[in-house]
Amino acid sequence: MASAADIDKALKLGLGYPMGPLELADLVGLDTRLRNLEYLHETLGEKYRPSPLLRKCVAAGHLGKKSGRGIYEYTEDGDIVR
Repeated sequence: MASAADIDKALKLGLGYPMGPLELADLVGLDTRLRNLEYLHETLGEKYRPSPLLRKCVAAGHLGKKSGRGIYEYTEDGDIVR
């Protein structure tokens, strides 16, 4: 199983993205991503059903960079804890 860092690294190196999708989700906010997916699910169907893991993270207050923890954990300066 790949780690979050491995997934982000693969997309950055393989596709030339400046930021991986999981880093981007943390930057935008997992709560924001959840709201977006809930809307898409309601309007476009099952393909967009939010994952239980995303719901669990948001319920626990792990919202991403703004809360200091999401997919990654962050220092007070906003850097990813490695």
